[in-house]
Amino acid sequence: MTDDVHDTSSAEPGGADEIGDARAIEQELHEGREERDEPDAHVAHPEIPIDRQLEAILMIADEPQSLVALGAAVGAPVPAVRQAIERLVDDFDGVDGTIRRGFELREVGGGWRFYVRQDLDAVVEQFVEAERPSRLSQAALETLAVVAYKQPITRSQIASIRAVNVDGVVRTLVARGLIEESFTDAETGAINYVTSGLLLQQLGINSLDELPLISPLLDDGADGFGQNEGIPDGRS
Repeated sequence: MTDDVHDTSSAEPGGADEIGDARAIEQELHEGREERDEPDAHVAHPEIPIDRQLEAILMIADEPQSLVALGAAVGAPVPAVRQAIERLVDDFDGVDGTIRRGFELREVGGGWRFYVRQDLDAVVEQFVEAERPSRLSQAALETLAVVAYKQPITRSQIASIRAVNVDGVVRTLVARGLIEESFTDAETGAINYVTSGLLLQQLGINSLDELPLISPLLDDGADGFGQNEGIPDGRS
């Protein structure tokens, strides 16, 4: 009879095996709670909302910041950064009853940066002119416009259009980072110039396609072009 008797303690409620299984389950649940409660190790400052972190970074950024760069800075995935940027844009635009700020968060050149709102340009322009009167000369502005609309273009071509020597003006624009050397012509050795990314940032546009059409601003040539004989008038 004793040979037919088996140990059934593990099958009984409260048996050793059942208690061990319960403890194992409890341990797994405990570890799961700790894992969920533990802050993301990749977030630089998990105690600070991501919106505020991005706002602080963009406040001191001197050039547009991509979502990837911002994500790396705050240690957050790109989708989370994109959502935070959208919330900031709505916040600064006065959506949902917030105060509309004098600046806006705008996507320019593949990144995000703060810009003054267009309706406040006159106020800022007045302040900047009073604080920093030095600005581009008329000759530099005209040369910059020629490069912007005709690029890539050489110095001789610019000089032909403007009917003046532009060597000094071109050097000034290069020094200020508004235009840059693109390539050298293999046959003539002439350097071709194009506008830089800095110019797009200063104008607050994403690409040159957003430049206004210049044709409506040009003289139709009815009274002659005077010195500007190098500019084709479109007439046969």
